Amino acid sequence: MATTKKVTRVSGTGSAPEKVTRTFVPTPESKAKATQLRIIAVILWILGIAAEVGAIVVLIKCAKPLVTATWIWMIGLIVVDAILVIIGSQLWKKANRLDPASKKETVKFFIQNQLGVIITIIAFLPLIILIFTNKDLDGKSKGILGGIAVIIMLIVGVTSADFNPPSVEEYAEQTNRVEWLTGNNEVYWTKSGTKYHLYDDCSHINSNRTDEIFKGTVATARELKNITELCKTCENKAIKQGGLNEADYVPAATPVPALTD
Repeated sequence: MATTKKVTRVSGTGSAPEKVTRTFVPTPESKAKATQLRIIAVILWILGIAAEVGAIVVLIKCAKPLVTATWIWMIGLIVVDAILVIIGSQLWKKANRLDPASKKETVKFFIQNQLGVIITIIAFLPLIILIFTNKDLDGKSKGILGGIAVIIMLIVGVTSADFNPPSVEEYAEQTNRVEWLTGNNEVYWTKSGTKYHLYDDCSHINSNRTDEIFKGTVATARELKNITELCKTCENKAIKQGGLNEADYVPAATPVPALTD
């Protein structure tokens, strides 16, 4: 039974639909957008570090004990630092979904996906060390100001971390699986959904709770909604309807035998 919901095709910048996917190659548009997002992220990070430098200058030059104006400047600069780093990290993570790294390059994969955390440390740790080692500050001021900076750094760090980083291998495998099941790189998802589906009439998305269903490639679902999991109901249905045998499935990571004469 076909869905009665509005189905909207979403044209993301991810990999175009192709048959028998063995690897994932971002489109030129996807790479260009990722580069743009990364440039903006780096600019925001630099501004965030500049805010940290400003806070350090204020701390060094301010009168002791700290006056109200100094407290306002210090906390204000720390908050500005946090906002800039968080926004930059979110843009960087979005860029990584457009142009993911390969798990085979271990160091690059870690740095690219956790760069937001590294920047967080750079943007906060020097200031925190200076606060706690400043001999001109009394213990109470160190505890309050240092505590605020540490808490904000932890919040920014957790927000900037990518706990489910994308990879070229993951994209290739997910797309390969969908193509094996249906013959096409085409999936469905909803605005609040956490899984992508193979059928627009799946009971999990074709319900009274859903007003609109989105349609696009596996890469687009990841790019726009960061959805990484295939609906098991749809998967089982595709296997049954297609008469597929799980033993015949060839993962994307499996090398394709060379053709011989």
